[in-house]
Amino acid sequence: MSTQDFDEEQQRYLKGVTAGLHIARGVPGMTGLTTGKRLRPDDFHSQARIRAQAMGGELTSQETAKADLNPNDMWNEMVALANLGEYPKGDDVFLMKGRGMFYVAPNQDSYMCRLRMPGGIFSSHQFRAVADLAETYGGGYTHVTTRANLQIREIGPKDPVNVLMGLQDVGILNQGSGGDNVRNITGSPLAGIDPDELIDVTPYCRAMHHHIINHRELYGLPRKFNIAFDGGGRISALEGTNDIGFSAVLPKADGPLPRRPYFRMGLGGITGHQDFARDTGVMLKPEECVAVAHAVLHVFLASGDRTSRDKARLKYVLDRWGFDKFMRQVQKQLPFTLRRYPLSRCETRAPVDKAGHVGIHDQGDDKQYVGVVLPVGRLTIPQMHGLADLADRHADSKMRTTVWQNLVLGNVKKSDMKALVAGIEKLGLHVNASPARTGMVACTGSFGCKFANAKTKANALKLVDHLEDTLELDEPLNIHMTGCPNSCAQHYVGDIGLLGARVADPDADDPEEADQVDGFHVYIGGGYEDEQGIARELATAIPVVHLNAYLENLLGLYLDERRAGERFVAYARRQDIDELKARLAERSEKAGKAQRESEEKAYSEAEARADTPEAVKSERDDAATDDYDRTPDDASEDTQRTA
Repeated sequence: MSTQDFDEEQQRYLKGVTAGLHIARGVPGMTGLTTGKRLRPDDFHSQARIRAQAMGGELTSQETAKADLNPNDMWNEMVALANLGEYPKGDDVFLMKGRGMFYVAPNQDSYMCRLRMPGGIFSSHQFRAVADLAETYGGGYTHVTTRANLQIREIGPKDPVNVLMGLQDVGILNQGSGGDNVRNITGSPLAGIDPDELIDVTPYCRAMHHHIINHRELYGLPRKFNIAFDGGGRISALEGTNDIGFSAVLPKADGPLPRRPYFRMGLGGITGHQDFARDTGVMLKPEECVAVAHAVLHVFLASGDRTSRDKARLKYVLDRWGFDKFMRQVQKQLPFTLRRYPLSRCETRAPVDKAGHVGIHDQGDDKQYVGVVLPVGRLTIPQMHGLADLADRHADSKMRTTVWQNLVLGNVKKSDMKALVAGIEKLGLHVNASPARTGMVACTGSFGCKFANAKTKANALKLVDHLEDTLELDEPLNIHMTGCPNSCAQHYVGDIGLLGARVADPDADDPEEADQVDGFHVYIGGGYEDEQGIARELATAIPVVHLNAYLENLLGLYLDERRAGERFVAYARRQDIDELKARLAERSEKAGKAQRESEEKAYSEAEARADTPEAVKSERDDAATDDYDRTPDDASEDTQRTA
């Protein structure tokens, strides 16, 4: 057999193997490869870097940094920086992310600490400890994230090690919670208390978490990696947005498999790049999931792109190879044969409850759970302590964070629910919310992220307040507001997705010299689970000062035109975008005209009532102020009544 029998990629690989030992001498972190039969953890990554360079690639700066110093070995450097009271510089900024410490300058000249808790389920004791650390070393608050996690922000230069030690003291291990690692393992937030779930995913999230923690070779991947377990219950874990999504299914009664829960495995979810995880055809016993995830990670770490950060995620290996080739490589890593089974021979999952993570819901056995509405994920220290106390007194002492940035307390006796809700409201929080507030998700935004183009949390709260004041929505609505294309808030899966942008100030005197201000691109028709789909772009560069009115107009049109019982996602998907834009423009012009007519009428009436020029001016000012606070619909009604 000659080299002509190999394709171009295989020939480059063979040349790389031949040159490997020579290259290793000149590549940072690649000398000293073991000559034994068993590779050391770091050797897997060293081999991948050798192959990348042998095939003519140039390692990214992040790969070179990881080769020089494994982020797991940063402890001494972190202690030294803390003792000096200095923030990291250069490669150390990236390497510290591997311990969950993000230096987030220039937006905040401080650290943000990202935690790690499998399934997002904290004990009340851990929750209090996080609150105390945030009060002592942080900004006095925490954020619930879109991966059912917690963040501590505004940590000073002397305190990152203090925070990490405090977390480890209560069993919270931050290793790999940032950087090129497997991030926090997410799961169904109602795991173990959901009467509709097929299986409690808590033990599998926990097993996956500890497997990652204890396998050093699973750190320093080509890029970050997300894993989620969904138990098939009433609330989705959004597993389809993950690199690996394990979805609980039940085989149909007429098939060869026993009627017990299995997991389907999906691969390649990355909705910021407009892709959901796709089914591999593999049907796994629950106890097989960790081993198969380990095999997938090994193939990815060996084959992921180490020369381009933009193409380094698992999706791009799958795009390059195809699923069949990738799964053949995964099979080689396993001591058992993967089970292939048609998805059509599994029971169809029941539709998820979009509002099931908020409010009071029955569990069965005289128990209930309650979803607490948090203002786009923000919690104060007194609120954290108060919720932990309530969980101990009335629930099961577990704090269940969700990907919708709220919190669930479960196993509450029905007789205790009234007292629990009263306690929650005393903390300034609520358990009931409008459809818009229930489904509002927002990333950190420019408040604390250098990549963000706009403020998100503050603008999201203003938007919700506006929609509640102007519309009567009666169907669940997910609005996802994200600050940049990294899409931490997953704008492509929302009924309405909002992507931050820098736009020209619409109030500038000279448009050509206008300053750049916050704005948003608008997407519609995204969804997940039984409504899965990527949202389509409707509008670009809407200045934030016009955003609330624009979405009021859009949702008002939906309420006018929807079919009986039609949700917004279905309405959005049946629209021709250009035609929808035209109708929105027409509706907005009508509303504006009604507003102007109402103002003119008010001015005329003011003049008729006034006796002096000064009184005319005063009456006009009062009329303008009154009308400014009215909605276009109110103004339209006034005009109609006058007519």
